[in-house]
Amino acid sequence: MTAPRIRALQESDYPSLIAQVDDWWGRPAAHMLPRLFLRHFHSTSLAAVTDQGALAGFLVGIVSPSEPGEAHTHFIAVAPGHRGTGLGRVLYGRFFELAGKRGCRTVTAVVSPGNTRSQRFHLATGFEPVPLPSAGPPDPNSPPDPSSPPDPEGLPVWKDWDGPGEDRVRFSYAL
Repeated sequence: MTAPRIRALQESDYPSLIAQVDDWWGRPAAHMLPRLFLRHFHSTSLAAVTDQGALAGFLVGIVSPSEPGEAHTHFIAVAPGHRGTGLGRVLYGRFFELAGKRGCRTVTAVVSPGNTRSQRFHLATGFEPVPLPSAGPPDPNSPPDPSSPPDPEGLPVWKDWDGPGEDRVRFSYAL
C-alpha cells in the first residue's frame, strides 16, 4: 500500500467524510463536524487521499483570527485500515508547518476525558496537557469534588469547557 497523498480538505469531501466519521471514531461524532468547517477552513485543513481517491484521514485546523500566534485542531481522524502507519503524525506535521508559516507559535487541541486513545496519540505527537488554573493550595480536609471525576490517564480535566457536562482535556503544542 502506498502512502496516501496529502492535500487541502475541500468542501466536496464532506459527503464522504461525514458518511464515515462515526465508524472511524467508533461513536457518534458527525454532529461535531458541520459542513461550515470544510467551507470556511479548507485552506488550513488537510485530507489524506489514497491512489483510488478514497479518504484515508483528515485534519480540520483553524488559524485563530482572534488569538494571535495560535492555531487549533478541531478534528483529526484516520480510517481504521490506515491506523498505525504514522498517517496521523503526518497530518499533524503538515498542519504544524502550515500554522508556522502563518505566524503561529502554538497549536491547541481538546479531547474528551474518556477518549484515552486520542489522549495518548496527542501526548505521543508532542502535545502537552494544559494545566488547570491554580486556585491555591488544596484543602486537605475537603472531600474530592465528585462533579469533576479524574481523567483515566491522570490528565487535568477542564470541567464544562465546551458547555454544561462537556468536560475536556486541553492540549498545547509549541511550534
